[in-house]
Amino acid sequence: MEYDPYDIAHVGKIIEIQGEEARVDFNGIIRSVKISLVNAKVGDYVLVHAGYAIKVLNAEEVEEDLKNKLKSLLSD
Repeated sequence: MEYDPYDIAHVGKIIEIQGEEARVDFNGIIRSVKISLVNAKVGDYVLVHAGYAIKVLNAEEVEEDLKNKLKSLLSD
């Protein structure tokens, strides 16, 4: 898969929240993310940039992200 310089935000699922930080699962890679910019809860999918959740995604947005990633993998 080629590096895409414009792909600077990633989708992950919140698995735990402690204060203004969450543990987010990015396809098996768990990272701490600041969630002070959004109103998120455990189980939500969020768009993350530079360590901050910048948007809570709805089901359609998550599905579109997955389709785009799959399409990218299959085209390589």
